[in-house]
Amino acid sequence: MRPWQELTLLLAAEPAVLVRVAEVQGSGPREVGAWMAVGRQALIGTIGGGHLEFEAMAQARAILAVGAVTEPRRRFALGPSLGQCCGGVVGLDFALLGPADIPGLKARLADGEPRLPVALFGGGHVGRAIVRLLAELPVELQWFDSRDEIFPEPLPENVRAEYSDPVQAAVQDLAPGARVLIMSFSHAEDLDIVAACLQRRRGRGDLPFIGLIGSKSKWATFRHRLEARGFTAEELAGIICPIGVPGIGGKQPAVIAVAVAAQLLQQMQAPSP
Repeated sequence: MRPWQELTLLLAAEPAVLVRVAEVQGSGPREVGAWMAVGRQALIGTIGGGHLEFEAMAQARAILAVGAVTEPRRRFALGPSLGQCCGGVVGLDFALLGPADIPGLKARLADGEPRLPVALFGGGHVGRAIVRLLAELPVELQWFDSRDEIFPEPLPENVRAEYSDPVQAAVQDLAPGARVLIMSFSHAEDLDIVAACLQRRRGRGDLPFIGLIGSKSKWATFRHRLEARGFTAEELAGIICPIGVPGIGGKQPAVIAVAVAAQLLQQMQAPSP
């Protein structure tokens, strides 16, 4: 369950105060847009912890006690007043929420939160481990497999699963700027997906990251076969194989998933085309 969904359930039972980072000057523990919701006992989300969060929680519970917000924005100097080493100034917005705020809650909390488009080919053990991690990250995930009824239920809110046979046919409909992860159950399918991604990149140039699971020897074989299909050395140099950040050992699905998720986090810093 995502934090906004937890807040929906809380608001159905009691009011809560939404505390949101509105501005940051200098260093701060969280970015603009980060939020937490404070109920009488409940706490959902975080604005970075430490004394800043402690003070914000106290302010929020004071609002709940009187049932009104008298100071919608408060500014906190982290160094002098709170003793936090960040040293910046953070502006927090406070809003009292109730059941009437539930319908627009998802859109309200998603404002300003960039989501990375990711396309995952393969519903096996590694694919499922990756989906579990990406459920907690700001991504929009398209998940493909050529095997029907392979996807688990229920799916995370940010995941859309699609059956595609042949699976490489889905490449033409990927979101522009999608980061592609290829790990199907078949080397033949993997090869066809890579070829389709390269073809789309050649035509549209809008797939900035194409990652393939496998060893260096697998990629050497794929390289020869893709060269035979007419792809150039420069085009093939744009394929990442093995996938995942270097230096993380282990072949367990969860370990591979962590390495791939870390690589996607690096991609979040790279602009989409």
